[in-house]
Amino acid sequence: MKFNQVVAERANKTVYRDKDRIIKRFDQNYSKADVLNEALNQARVEETELNIPKLLEVVKIDNCWAIVLEYIEGSTLETLMKECPEKTEEYLRFFVDLQLKMHAQRAPLLNKLHDKMNRKISQSPLNATTRYDLHTRLEAMPRQNTVCHGDYNPGNILIDKNGEPYIIDWSHATQGNPAADAARTFLLFWLANEPENAEKYLNLFCEKSDTARQVIQKWIPIVAASQLVKSKKEEKDFLLHWIEVVDYQ
Repeated sequence: MKFNQVVAERANKTVYRDKDRIIKRFDQNYSKADVLNEALNQARVEETELNIPKLLEVVKIDNCWAIVLEYIEGSTLETLMKECPEKTEEYLRFFVDLQLKMHAQRAPLLNKLHDKMNRKISQSPLNATTRYDLHTRLEAMPRQNTVCHGDYNPGNILIDKNGEPYIIDWSHATQGNPAADAARTFLLFWLANEPENAEKYLNLFCEKSDTARQVIQKWIPIVAASQLVKSKKEEKDFLLHWIEVVDYQ
């Protein structure tokens, strides 16, 4: 394997391209369980009708775990939106349609979203009273079993040279309530400092999925709390705002 061409650098991992393969190499201190879970998520979602890069192998390189994937040549939807801002609404409609297609899929061996959210709330730095409120709110939410990406944003949509979309980065995938997935996408737009696109996205998602806006709003504090566990320092106050701003029912 060659590591000359860096595609992306993230906290605790570097992504390389080697001819027709993508190599996602994790730092030595990165959890082996998390690496293997990401690879397993990838394999399980491959069995759906979605276009995603194929998992080729999981290897250890210089005492670092790595996931090797099929390379898909193309541009991310995020890049296209920046290059052609006049097409933002068209791209957002495409983005939502693809998310709804994803939510129509089933992958019964994926981890359960409710279990993950419960664990994240418990791990969050919030006080006991707030954690109790969030756990109670979560238990009241309908349990569903649709494929949820967990990090669905335009940067994780790759459009190939034929115009076919591929959804990438399945490290946070679960099966659960699609409204929770939409709530996370809404927050991700805000975290990217795109409040206008956040509102446009939410309106489109509610319109196209026939979902009441209030349903998504009830998930926002839960999702914000889960995001707190590994959030950047500069995101903390923003996430706390979304946890506190929504009245509990």
